[in-house]
Amino acid sequence: MYTGLLHLHNLLRWVILILLIVSIAQAYSARSGKSGSGLQKISLYLLIATHINFLIGLYQYFAGPWGFKVIRDNVMSVVMKNGALRFWAIEHITVMLLAIILITIARGKVKKSIYSTALWMYVVALILIIVAIPWPGREGVGRSLFPGMAP
Repeated sequence: MYTGLLHLHNLLRWVILILLIVSIAQAYSARSGKSGSGLQKISLYLLIATHINFLIGLYQYFAGPWGFKVIRDNVMSVVMKNGALRFWAIEHITVMLLAIILITIARGKVKKSIYSTALWMYVVALILIIVAIPWPGREGVGRSLFPGMAP
């Protein structure tokens, strides 16, 4: 079950990135005076996808070998000195949580037709997500681009 959820978590990353880029483009367009009706739906889908992915990630954090178990089995100073352990135990979940909070707040701004603020929140969320993804080739934490591929 853990492996299947890990693959789903990986695939949802791409859905979120695509929806986030589309949301940024539509928020930019709506800010310029065009209709924001398409952004209403896309921002809702983005919100749903990020929250589902966060729930899957929380399960992985507490049930898997790389999250809470790392903190529980090691002294915190050991975790903080090791880049790979620190990434999985602290950095990944913290940065992704911040990005999800920004996406959630931006969705509220979209509902209130405050597109300029939503645009900037989406851009910052995209940057945070890109920074916190374990891209292939990243020392000690790299994962494959798609499930089943070699990193």
